[in-house]
Amino acid sequence: MIVEQANAGSTSGNARRASFFEDNGVWKESPVFVGSTRFQPLPDVKNIMITGGAGFIACWLARHLTLTYPHSYHVISFDKLDYCSSLNNTRVLNDKRNFTFYRGDITNPSEVVDCLERYNVDTVFHFAAQSHVDLSFGNSYGFTHTNVYGTHVLLESAKKVGVRRFIHISTDEVYGEVKDGDQDLLETSILAPTNPYAASKAAAEMLVHSYQKSFRLPAIIVRSNNVYGPHQYPEKIIPKFICLLNRGQPAVLHGDGSPTRRYLFAGDAADAFDTILHKGQLGQIYNVGSHDEISNFDLCGRLLDEMGIAHDAPADLGRWVKYTHDRPFNDHRYAIDGTKLRQLGWAPRTSFDEGLRITVEWYRRFGERWWGDISKVLSPFPIVAGDEVLSDKEPVTDSPQPAEADARKRKAPPSNGETAVDDEAS
Repeated sequence: MIVEQANAGSTSGNARRASFFEDNGVWKESPVFVGSTRFQPLPDVKNIMITGGAGFIACWLARHLTLTYPHSYHVISFDKLDYCSSLNNTRVLNDKRNFTFYRGDITNPSEVVDCLERYNVDTVFHFAAQSHVDLSFGNSYGFTHTNVYGTHVLLESAKKVGVRRFIHISTDEVYGEVKDGDQDLLETSILAPTNPYAASKAAAEMLVHSYQKSFRLPAIIVRSNNVYGPHQYPEKIIPKFICLLNRGQPAVLHGDGSPTRRYLFAGDAADAFDTILHKGQLGQIYNVGSHDEISNFDLCGRLLDEMGIAHDAPADLGRWVKYTHDRPFNDHRYAIDGTKLRQLGWAPRTSFDEGLRITVEWYRRFGERWWGDISKVLSPFPIVAGDEVLSDKEPVTDSPQPAEADARKRKAPPSNGETAVDDEAS
């Protein structure tokens, strides 16, 4: 069932909203991806609201909970439907009696409360957020509005209706940069965010803490590594590079390509959230971490290998890998310790090789059709204004770019547009 709460707007805005509900059937061709965990259903959990449910990670959890617990849980996907969301991500659930899509904005208190009360929600998974770090440098106000104020609205609304579980999805970026050789960070480590996106997520966490203490709101905070896999909007590095290479165009690295990230397959992330729902302790924080760490440059090589593109010769590599300036500041790496969650029985099951194979196959089949025209978002630094994506005009070179000098030359995108409302995926 679909419940639309969209307000009337401009002609172009109405056309854009209508396009979200058009069904071109592409989702019928896609494999149905879910996690692998299954627990004894909780007797005090009946109606689960997932914010950002039409976005990437949240849609995996929505499918998993709906299909794994058909007689136990009713899942309500609550999403604004911004440029990076797609109803294709959950259309396979539309005929399920235990699934409802509710179109709403987390910064709108009346819509949030209406959804919570209408469906007697007892459990909230809060994924919805503006999450693309590059955009946060040019539109930091939008990130504060959605990620901080939106979380505040949800917390106040959850307190009002008496939600029994509030599971807040944060990010490993709240810890800040971790140097090579330093120990992986625990849940008790100091938060030291270095970019506006990470700062907004840390601020949101402080609000969650305050509602735990002041109002005894039963909450859990989850901090995850980068998640990848089918259904991720191609503004993020793995799907963007797959789509570019599949078009016969080169992948464009920021800076010199040396920063590393740890990656977690989306199915393993869904299992982690399912585990935390059923076995996590209220009031706790859980890191969701993998050990699959790879530099952006080496990631290009892995993708070229997976796609069968020759790159051993320097000329071949230069054909497929280009460079542009770096972010104003680009954390070299993040590293979190996931022992606490592993003690609940969770562990990643999908190797990076297998996850990358599944992901490449899916984007080669569906990447050009799932969200409509993705050409503009495949530029190195796409700009988002409202629900429109614009290409950048940044220069691309054959040589790695030094981070500091180029960063000072960068012109930030306009800050008067609202950017993405998506689930977490750095």
